[in-house]
Amino acid sequence: MKISVVIPTYNEAKTVVELVSRVAAVEMEKEIIIVDDGSTDGTRELLKKMGETQKDLKVLYHDQNKGKGATLRTGFGAATGDIIVIQDADLEYDPREYKVLLAPILDGRADVVYGSRFLGGPHRVLFFWHYVGNKILTLISNALTNINLTDMETCYKVFRRQVLSKIVLKSNRFGFEPEFTIKIAKKGFRVYEVPISYSGRDYSEGKKITWKDGIAAVFALLWFRCFG
Repeated sequence: MKISVVIPTYNEAKTVVELVSRVAAVEMEKEIIIVDDGSTDGTRELLKKMGETQKDLKVLYHDQNKGKGATLRTGFGAATGDIIVIQDADLEYDPREYKVLLAPILDGRADVVYGSRFLGGPHRVLFFWHYVGNKILTLISNALTNINLTDMETCYKVFRRQVLSKIVLKSNRFGFEPEFTIKIAKKGFRVYEVPISYSGRDYSEGKKITWKDGIAAVFALLWFRCFG
């Protein structure tokens, strides 16, 4: 089966070339779709060069910053694979783990797979309050959906492309994570989790998520549970 790796990017000039190299090195049939969300740090120029030389790479551009959710929707619209893999461009997640992520789908057990940072995989030790925030958001998500995730906010969400025909995604920014989770739960898709490694970065290295995004995620969970 062919996979579509969708990579949203925003000001990731320091990491995007290496990330694409790591994804390209994964030995499976795939297309790589990068959507640049109005970067201003040289990312766009790097992507233009890569797009001219790499045949399996599709590069799309937003003229202005619209947010992760909007960027992913653009990438999903260009995807032609049987399975979609969401991949951040910041080197926190390891593409060598695609086979582990894909296994529950390929053997017929799952429609959607989450790669969990909290199921025992190796990870960089960083922020305690980020960990607490993630656990609280996942707890609220589980209470609202009646599914038992350990890591709702993970980047690694892998799913059959047909899932997108059953849900309508609207969030433009980081609300994508709770929206996607609420909507696949409502539709009754079979969800699996697998352990992944995590090489988290700190703010000096370019991390973008803040406590404000956590508060927005709570409101997104409640909104999409009640009105989505």
